[in-house]
Amino acid sequence: MNKVHAVITGTGSYIPLLKKANKDFTAQDFYDDQGQQIQQSGEIIVQKFEQITGIRERRYASHDMDASGMASMAALRAIESAGIDAETIDQIIVAHNFGDIGIESTSSSAVPAIASRVKHQLGIRNAGCIPYDLLFGCPGWLQGVIQANAFIQSGMAKKCLVIGTETLSRVIDVYDRDSMIFSDGAGAVVVEAKEYRDVAEVYGFLGASVQSFTAGELNYINMASSNFSNNNQCTQYIKMRGRKVYEFAVKYVPAAIKQCLTNCNIDITEVKKIFIHQANEKMDAAIINELYKLYDLEADLADIMPMNIHCLGNSSVATIPTLFDMVCKGELPGHHIHKGDLLVFASVGAGMNINAVCYKA
Repeated sequence: MNKVHAVITGTGSYIPLLKKANKDFTAQDFYDDQGQQIQQSGEIIVQKFEQITGIRERRYASHDMDASGMASMAALRAIESAGIDAETIDQIIVAHNFGDIGIESTSSSAVPAIASRVKHQLGIRNAGCIPYDLLFGCPGWLQGVIQANAFIQSGMAKKCLVIGTETLSRVIDVYDRDSMIFSDGAGAVVVEAKEYRDVAEVYGFLGASVQSFTAGELNYINMASSNFSNNNQCTQYIKMRGRKVYEFAVKYVPAAIKQCLTNCNIDITEVKKIFIHQANEKMDAAIINELYKLYDLEADLADIMPMNIHCLGNSSVATIPTLFDMVCKGELPGHHIHKGDLLVFASVGAGMNINAVCYKA
């Protein structure tokens, strides 16, 4: 009897056109989480920020664009890339954290679901196409891929559209240095069921590892009022305990990736690329270096770890699918994917949640 495996057959992304360079923040007053103004020049603050994060500029959505609109644009490109009829899609899974947010307010609109809005905007009339949202922090898009694989393996779906979309620029506290990390964007993939007869023919989704830490780690990333006391204290903004997040990620993500590789009987030396959530260049490099240390090896970061955080910033659920789309389409110099390459996807974020996926191209 033939079996099925889940394969990414199309990719797409929407990168907002509005660029926000680091120099644009030099005139901003920044405050710490105790409400005290940081007594350094804007130039020094921005310089230190770039040294740590690797971010030189980021993209913000235009005033007439929201998360569902970006998701639909990325989805259209993924559908075109896969060469499928949108009416044949069984599941639309949209990962986000804040829904659609207007330019004048941080108030979130998530009813109806963002996935339902995407289905509407794509013009899909098939009642059997089920749209739903997924809130899982920054690892949300990858968790959507894991769920798509589960639907395909169960026989409940043959084609899934998995999207990550976010407009973080609309939930940032401009008085907080961490606000410079965040950006907007959307990425999407089509995941399809493909039949195989022999294990040697298997490609696509190979296995996953997922973990959640909600004890003392729960509020490492959360929502809170502005660092500046004169700002509206009733409004909630995304907040991050940077040092805690860094230490947590470097400690636990390498182990989760190794567990995924072990589950799939893959040695680290077989892996060609690691697509890691674009959170912070220094943190991502530390994660991959620690991973290779678990095998008593040294990582060649320039070869193994494609990055686009330098120009796109951290768009949460959208970072991995936009990065993957760029590499698939040859838009990131020095990085290419060839048939048969073993890939790893990994993410960490609010929850605190971690996931990793092994994939054969």
